[in-house]
Amino acid sequence: MLWSALLPSPLDGTAPRTEATQRALATWALQFTPRVALVEEAVLMEVEASVRLFGGQRALRNRVLGEGRELGVAQLAWAPNGLAALALARAGIENGFKRPLDALLDTLPMAVLSAVHPHRLTLERIGCRTLGDVRALPRSGIGRRFDQHLLKALDQAYGFAPEVHEWMTLPDAFEERLELMARVEQAPALLFGARRLLRLLSGWLAARRAGVTAFTLKWAHDAMRARAAGEGGEITIRTAEPTRDIEHLCRLLAEHLARVELPAPVGDLVLVATEVQPLHDVSASLLPDALRQGEKLGLVLERLSARLGPQRVLRPVLREDHRPEWMCRWQPAALPLPRLSASATDLPQPGFVLPAPLRLLLRGHRPLYEGELLLLLGPQRVEGGWWDRVGDEDRMRNVVRDYWVALSPQAGVLWVFQTRQGWYLHGHFA
Repeated sequence: MLWSALLPSPLDGTAPRTEATQRALATWALQFTPRVALVEEAVLMEVEASVRLFGGQRALRNRVLGEGRELGVAQLAWAPNGLAALALARAGIENGFKRPLDALLDTLPMAVLSAVHPHRLTLERIGCRTLGDVRALPRSGIGRRFDQHLLKALDQAYGFAPEVHEWMTLPDAFEERLELMARVEQAPALLFGARRLLRLLSGWLAARRAGVTAFTLKWAHDAMRARAAGEGGEITIRTAEPTRDIEHLCRLLAEHLARVELPAPVGDLVLVATEVQPLHDVSASLLPDALRQGEKLGLVLERLSARLGPQRVLRPVLREDHRPEWMCRWQPAALPLPRLSASATDLPQPGFVLPAPLRLLLRGHRPLYEGELLLLLGPQRVEGGWWDRVGDEDRMRNVVRDYWVALSPQAGVLWVFQTRQGWYLHGHFA
């Protein structure tokens, strides 16, 4: 079995560890394995079944260590069981597989095992300094003079007895608080603490296989503030599609914080995931995606919208309307795309549509456009618009058209339609 022990610490490294810090780290660790337990001051993970999923032991170790350091992990250790990993972490030893476990544990001081603490003074008086010294004592004497809990802990740490843990459950909602090391007076500087909260959010989202489409960062002003400053403020960030990419979320938050002015210093931050949606990772390759090839267009548009303003970055979106002139509209790029119902058409659609239909001349009953048109496919009836009023006028944009795909001797493939008033050119095929 492969176990990892994480010892959390606060950002400044001086205050005692808190239960909130430990639970926040455990929530983040649930992205690596569902077997996460809180044991005394540590977070234990059983990751044997997750090694292949994360690319091997070295890749998993590097990711846990890299992200864990950012979250304030003071020490990390790996061992064949949880109690041994905790003892190694307390001793400052990371790798519990380089030597046989019993030989490695025998050299550790007694203090690394919590079951020794009630009897430490007595054990020191009889000459015990290491776990090996305690284990060398007669088992019957340990059981009579001390208690069975010490023997049980020794057996579990050395792998001779099974361990029983109460596994953590993933919270249904995400809301984490962080007390800043110092009071912050400029809004962009809040990103340092917010990044730690976003890292926790990313782990929570990964464990849920979800992405966030909106999150809110709240801040509380210092108690010694002017009354007009208020108790605090907040900012809500929205994304066009679900994501848990922490780098993108940090860049997006930085753009918004750059336009915020703080009326008073800030001492506390709270991050809340307000909108969460399922996020399914899809890969078309049989090989793992080692590198991300570029950045998605949606992420770039979100950053531009945050920098320039949402009304200055627009993109076209489809509407559920069969009339070509009103099938597309422009909306702020930061807003999510509307969900459209599937629709089928018998005719191919043109790549270019004229701003206004062009009426065609006729020769007999055949339309002309750089020669006589040959009708290839059609007709396709498009009818609707009785609900669409033209501004304040008392008329509607109701249309009744029969569309055709036609071939012109000079202009190529065209998109034309016929009404009671005649024939019109409406588009070109690329």
